[in-house]
Amino acid sequence: MSEHSFAVVIMAAGKGTRMNSDLPKVLHEIAGRPMILRVLETAEKLGAKQKIVVVGHKRELVESSVRGVADATVVQDPPLGTGHAVLQAEEAVSAVCDDVLILSGDVPLLQETTLRQLLDSHWASESNLTVLSTTAPNPFGYGRIIRDLDGIFTGIVEEKDATPEQRSISEINSGVYVVNREDLFEALHKVTPNNAKGEYYLTDIVRIMANAGKDTQAVNCADFSELQGINTAEELALAEAAWLARRTA
Repeated sequence: MSEHSFAVVIMAAGKGTRMNSDLPKVLHEIAGRPMILRVLETAEKLGAKQKIVVVGHKRELVESSVRGVADATVVQDPPLGTGHAVLQAEEAVSAVCDDVLILSGDVPLLQETTLRQLLDSHWASESNLTVLSTTAPNPFGYGRIIRDLDGIFTGIVEEKDATPEQRSISEINSGVYVVNREDLFEALHKVTPNNAKGEYYLTDIVRIMANAGKDTQAVNCADFSELQGINTAEELALAEAAWLARRTA
């Protein structure tokens, strides 16, 4: 058992409009269990001190599904982006937790071994923030991981802001982070709305913390297939097939 105490915050407030279903996206099933429960099972195996789920769309259904598995649910309403979602967990995260691992409820294939590598690297390096990265076969649309000539992580550049040279980078941001608890919420309070929708992006904490002199790093230890988000019925079917194949391998 690790001497480090950490909370897991799982973002599960999304509508999932492309699923063409009345069911909240995270309640669609992978091999007979809602994908949010698959993510919670992984968090449990890691030995998280707390498991907190951020709910929003049809929250009563999601709350009912995670009752007895999650330690707490917090509400994001209205939905104002990923940074805003995680900020809702500030009061729920216990002060005994040194770090917060941030996951998405619609990414159920992420493996315990990958997340354990991420956590171990975070603790060994004594970083304030560690982002999980991966190498994408087609990185279009993803935030790129920027490194200097020595391979040291310097930041994340979104697709729309990337130069042609940066767009050729295949190492991408997975959207999975482990962050020192105090640093996380201090940075989230400094995030400003990023677009016409008035959304607050979680990605901005990397820049905010780096500018404040905090240690940040990116660890490329995930297979791209583990990080497939599920937005359509077709992607759900592919994820379930991958999950079942892993169990029989």
